[in-house]
Parts: sequence; structure tokens; C-alpha cells
Amino acid sequence: MITSLVFLLMLATFPISGWFALKIVPTYERMIIFRLGRIRAPQGPGIVLLLPFIDHWQRVDLRTRAFNVPPCKLTSKDGAIISMGADVQFRVWDPVLSVMMVKDLIATTRMTAQNAMAKTLLKKSLREIQAEKLRIGEQLLLEINDMTKSWGLEVDRVELTMEAVLQPPQESQVGPLPPMPGLEGLDSTIQQLAAHLFSNTLALTGSANSSPEAADSVETVNKVEPPTAAVAAGSAWRKPSADELLSAVELFLSEPLVGQVGASYQVNITLPSGARSTYFIDLSSGSGRAGRGLPEGSPDVVLEMSEKDLQDLFLGELRPLSAYMSGRLQVKGDLHVALKLEELLKAMKQRR
Repeated sequence: MITSLVFLLMLATFPISGWFALKIVPTYERMIIFRLGRIRAPQGPGIVLLLPFIDHWQRVDLRTRAFNVPPCKLTSKDGAIISMGADVQFRVWDPVLSVMMVKDLIATTRMTAQNAMAKTLLKKSLREIQAEKLRIGEQLLLEINDMTKSWGLEVDRVELTMEAVLQPPQESQVGPLPPMPGLEGLDSTIQQLAAHLFSNTLALTGSANSSPEAADSVETVNKVEPPTAAVAAGSAWRKPSADELLSAVELFLSEPLVGQVGASYQVNITLPSGARSTYFIDLSSGSGRAGRGLPEGSPDVVLEMSEKDLQDLFLGELRPLSAYMSGRLQVKGDLHVALKLEELLKAMKQRR
């Protein structure tokens, strides 16, 4: 009776009531309606009719979203104290459960991810954490999804970020963690790429300076103790340009990688002078290609960033998801497809 009376009242006051009773729901959202306190099936996309006074509603976004787990101090199995955080991507697969089961979806999932990360890393040594971050992230992904499945939430990606090593391991026999001096905190994949670029830079410097003094300066770079090796070299070390980065990336492209990613990317780089350069990474066919200019056909995703941010991404000083969340990486297109470029880093690590 109440529903019928409200519906008749709405018809009597139409079209004025239409401004309040009709809502437009886009494709990427669903509307959850409580009528007289009872939940109804998700509404949308399209036009949804709400009855005044007796309907209460809430919108639920189905798109992939992201949040970060703030860095926290953790003690590893070998006694090292590290500051560790994480970037998490998630999406809602059941709008009703996401509204009914938890009040604050992001805060609850962040706390769950932080507890799972702490529980897992306490069982790992510092060497294992630095060498197996991708595998640990996949393990955390499964553990978090086991807990959040009943909330109508699915976590798509977990990326660990090590802020600092606050205290080294207590073991006296611990050897150097990475093979390349000056890059102790970086993933082995990034070390390989940095070593390739560093060797190219030294070769160019050696050819430009053939005097004995120049040769001595290059030899000094290799002997300087970390972490100031690259800084002490001065003219011998510089961050690689966008052209050098793309030429190094092309060495790791392959048909299996193309099969995993299956997308074409256009990368617009803003140079320090203010000029803009366009590059492409085509992982849609063949063995993949990378170079300067526009990709063949329309790209699936367009990425925009400065040259400095591109350098930081490839040298491990900036994480892709962190760059996107901070606004330093602009994405035009599907975010999930854009972040598939992480598969390139995995491929580089496997070919290490």
C-alpha cells in the first residue's frame, strides 16, 4: 500500500517529481536501492526510477581502482628492519555484497592487505624479499582474495614497494645482495637493464675521451664503493635518454611476451626543454617492436610522462602504479591494459 501510494503521488506531481525520481546510471556503475529498508537487485545501466521518501540508494563503481598501503616497519627472518609498503589494484564484482558486507571498502581492504603483507614478510629473509618481490606479490594476491571474496571484491594486483632498509641483517656472513654496486635496493630485472645502459654509457665516454686520464676515470668508476659509484663518476655516469631506454627495451621483446600483453602503446615524453617526443611499444603482433614515432594503426593505450619520470621508472626509482596514482603518469585508455607493461619486466627477469 505504501509503495502504491507513493507511486500515485509521484504520478500526480509529474513532471516535477521526475527531476528527483529518475536517475541515469552509466555503464561502469550499478545502483543499489533499499526500498523500505529491504535491498533490491542492482539497477542499471540506463535510467532508474526511484520512489521518493521510501527509496534510499547508493552507487557502486565497477571500474578498477587502486590504493596504497602506507610503508610500515617490519622485521625479516634474518633480523633486518625494513620499511615496506604496497600498491593494490582492485575491482568490485558483486555490488550487493560490497554494500552489505563492509562499510568502508578501501579502508578494510587496506588493513587486510597490510596484515597479510606483515605476516608473509616475517617469514622471509631480506635477500628473499629483494629477489622474489614479484612472487611474494602473487602470493599476497591469493591470500587477500581469499579474505575479500565474500565482500564482493577482487584484488587484481599487488606490487610491493621497499622504501628503505633501516637495519641490515644480523647475520655476519651475509654477502652483497645485488651483483651490481650502487643499485642495492633495486629489483634484479632493473639491475640488468641499468647494467646494460651503464655499459653503453661507459663505452660512449671511452670513445669520446681517448686520453689516459679518461681511461683512468672510467677505471675509478668501477672501483668506487657503493652507493656513490654513479655519482662519483661525474661525466661517466648519466641517466639514459628516452632513445637509449627504448633501444634497451627492444632487446627483451619476444613472441611469448606479445602473447601475454597483446596491446600497442603510444608513449608521449615531455623533454626538459619543453619539447615532446613520441615513442611506441607494439606488443600486438610478431615479436614486438619499440622505437620512435607513432605506432602502426591506433594504439590501445596512450601514456604521457616526462623524460625524468620515464628514467625513474626504468631505473626502479618510481613504480608504475605509484606514478599513476601520483599523477606523474597519465593514462588514456584502459588502466588494466596500460599496467600490462609490467609483463615486460617479468620477461626481462626470466631472460636474466
